[in-house]
Amino acid sequence: MTLIMPAPEPDILSQRDALIERLRAILPASNLVVDETARRAYECDAFTMYRALPLVVALPETVAQVSAIMALAAEMNIKIVPRGAGTSLSGGSMPLEDGILLGMSKFNRVLEIDYENRCARVQPGVQNLAISKAVEERGFYYAPDPSSQIACSIGGNVAENAGGVHCLKYGLTTNNILGLEVVLMGGEIVRLGGKHLDSEAYDLLGLMTGSEGLLGVVTEVTVRILQKPAVARCLLLGFPSVDAGAHFVGAVIARGVIPGGMEMMDRATIHAVERFQPCGYPLDAEALVIVELDGTQAEVDLLVSVVDAIARAEGATTTKISTNEAERLQFWAGRKNAFPAVSCIQPDYLCMDGTIPRGRLPEVLAGMDAIAKREGLQVANVFHAGDGNLHPLILYDASKEGEMARAEKMGFDILRLCVSVGGVLTGEHGVGVEKRDLMGEMFTEIDLEQQMRVKCAFDPMNRLNPGKVFPTLHRCAEFGMMHVSGGAAPFPDLPRF
Repeated sequence: MTLIMPAPEPDILSQRDALIERLRAILPASNLVVDETARRAYECDAFTMYRALPLVVALPETVAQVSAIMALAAEMNIKIVPRGAGTSLSGGSMPLEDGILLGMSKFNRVLEIDYENRCARVQPGVQNLAISKAVEERGFYYAPDPSSQIACSIGGNVAENAGGVHCLKYGLTTNNILGLEVVLMGGEIVRLGGKHLDSEAYDLLGLMTGSEGLLGVVTEVTVRILQKPAVARCLLLGFPSVDAGAHFVGAVIARGVIPGGMEMMDRATIHAVERFQPCGYPLDAEALVIVELDGTQAEVDLLVSVVDAIARAEGATTTKISTNEAERLQFWAGRKNAFPAVSCIQPDYLCMDGTIPRGRLPEVLAGMDAIAKREGLQVANVFHAGDGNLHPLILYDASKEGEMARAEKMGFDILRLCVSVGGVLTGEHGVGVEKRDLMGEMFTEIDLEQQMRVKCAFDPMNRLNPGKVFPTLHRCAEFGMMHVSGGAAPFPDLPRF
């Protein structure tokens, strides 16, 4: 299935030179990427199947510059695509040929650390892991930890509502931020939330988190920081089948145990990881589950014994328990490197992101295997087992004719399977362009129209990251909405209904 993006608007393309001149009045020359060769560096994000050359790349350093660029875009009716670190796996920051690519990488400072209120104010270009590094000397950390945490930015995490290994116990991005500063499409600057625990009135903070750059551009984030648990230990568990591993995951949660993290990978991934970065994973296992338990010493000791007993009852063939911090980190090292490790099997992969009810894991994993056999491709499974967030890696070779198209079709079928069992299209990677045309599998036309009305309230001319999330591009006027400037509606002589 070929992705179709909105056709470039000739009116915008014809204004490129004028736009660049006006941007030069806002930004220093070094912060404006105009040359075609230099713009190629921004033609895609981590969803590399599709590419587009941005009209121009703007790299602001101040909120005032972002505001001025947004106001200019609104005035000239130019599209804007926000971009963080470019690690999006759904094409959320894929540029448009008739749009400004607004790169936020220069917003890279930690502005304030407030240990008393257990929060930190950071700019959106700060790397996820850098937040934990900034507070670790006082025994604190930032909980959400996507696999790309050494590269991904906190602004991108907010846009996609990213999760990670420890989101089972500590929540997604939306559960770990307290406030945002956002620039809207007209250049207006708004603050949502703050250092306090809960926001007043409508939950606009929650609305903005996971909005994929369609509602505004984040220029500051207030994150919640947590004190590191006194003790954290890991169990490395091998099972004779994926089905047995999946049943174990359900049994742990059913027992009332909520691990800090619970990850699972299949045989293909285990072997790829051991070739890429040996971690002592059992090569005779068909499934591997890593369980991390944290808390006080007494609590962790008890939970380790409980989970160990459950694993043995569910037929675990390998049981290893970390005895020190180095060993715990070694257990996790393979999981953190699972994505690059599969390049040992095939040169290319497509990472999916469906989420399902935990109880349907065995059924869905069997279904994915059947889809892979039908398409003649291999799938390597690695996922957040505790909350049912699947990351099947569809392996293919883009140099072989037709394999990329088959991989894309297989990904669509896997996501349809997830929705059919009561799951959702995305757990943390976002919809972007990758899953855009599947939104009709999960939402009715009425559902999508209501969501589009929210977008129109923030961006009435649909200039902010258009062509993403919604499968059909609408004008806000279709929903009885229009842009009002200076208190006057356009074409005041026309009758209103």
